Amino acid sequence: MSGTAVGGKAAVLRALHHDRAADDPLVLPGPWDAASAKVFADAGFPALATPSAGVSASLGYPDGQGTPPAEMFAAIRRITRAVDVPVSADVEAGYGLPAAELVERLLEAGAVGCNLEDSDPATGALRDPDAQAEFLAQVRAAAGDALVLNARVDTYLAGADRTPAAAIARGRRYAEAGADVIYPILAAPQALGLIAEGVGLPVNALCKPGGPAPRELGVFGATRVTFGGGMQHQAMDDLRVTAEALRG
Repeated sequence: MSGTAVGGKAAVLRALHHDRAADDPLVLPGPWDAASAKVFADAGFPALATPSAGVSASLGYPDGQGTPPAEMFAAIRRITRAVDVPVSADVEAGYGLPAAELVERLLEAGAVGCNLEDSDPATGALRDPDAQAEFLAQVRAAAGDALVLNARVDTYLAGADRTPAAAIARGRRYAEAGADVIYPILAAPQALGLIAEGVGLPVNALCKPGGPAPRELGVFGATRVTFGGGMQHQAMDDLRVTAEALRG
C-alpha cells in the first residue's frame, strides 16, 4: 500500500471517532483472519480492529505476546489485503520492538491504527506511566498522522487503584504523548463518561457477552467499541457445537 493510501485510510479512521451521536459509537468488529475480515467488511462496517487474542488463537499461540512478531504482522497483512476498509491492529505491548521499527512493520502490514497496552504481558504489572508515555510519543513521532493510536490503560485490569481518577491520570499522560484514543479496558460503563471528560479524548470500551450493547456503551460515554477476542471465541463455540453434532 502506498504512503498516500495509508495516510488517506488513517484520516478516514481518525475522522470516524469524531462528531458521533452518543447512541452511535464507532463499532469495530475484531477479525482474526482474512475470511472473517471480509465477512465484517461486506456487512458494511466502515473499519475493523484486529484482536491479539483472536489472531493468536487462530495461529495456535496464547495471547500475551505468545505469537512471534513476524507471524502476527503477517496475519495483519493478510487481513488488510482482504478488505478495503481501514484496519487497526492490536499489537499488545509492542513485542519489545523499538518504536520506529514497530511503526514500520505496522505500516508495511497495511494497518492504519494500533492498540498498545500499558501492562507487561510477562508479569501482568503496569508499566511506569512516564516510560509508557515516552514510548507512545516515540510511536507518534515515527508514525506522524499515518497511525491512529489507541492507548490502552490497564489500571482496571492490573492496577491497585481501580478508579476513574487513576485511569484519567494515565490517560492524560498518553494524550499529551500523542494518543488519539484512550482505552480503559474493563472500566465500569458508568466510568466511561468521567474518563472521556477527564482525559479529553475519545474513549474505547470493551463490549463483553452479557454486558451492555455497543449503543448502550455509547450512551455511557464510549466513542468507540471493540470486542477483544470475543468474536473469535463465539465463532469457535459455534463450530464446536457443529463438530459435536456431526460426531454424534
